[in-house]
Amino acid sequence: MSEKARAVGVASGALGLGGFAAALGLCCSVPWAVALLGVTGAVFFARLAFLMPYALVGSIALLVFGFWLAYRRPVCATGVCEAPRSRTLQWIMWGAAITVAGLGTVAWMYRVTTI
Repeated sequence: MSEKARAVGVASGALGLGGFAAALGLCCSVPWAVALLGVTGAVFFARLAFLMPYALVGSIALLVFGFWLAYRRPVCATGVCEAPRSRTLQWIMWGAAITVAGLGTVAWMYRVTTI
């Protein structure tokens, strides 16, 4: 698997965990979330709300690994170096980091206000 595909996969995983944390934080505190999920879905997410901090930590760990893949120096073996890292990959990581930070902030704010 190429480094670019691996980093994009890591960024996708971080976004998924960030979205999961936001869903856990918003499940019962926002009226439209109950209407969208239904009562059964809201109760299901309320039971999983204790996982939100772990999901946020997991998404941060995935982002750190993705940034390491995007910014590490090329490996030079036998005097031949790989091509420098793609700027597109770095932009993808920064976009994922900003999105996860926003989702985590929203989830944490709603969780703190409902406790």
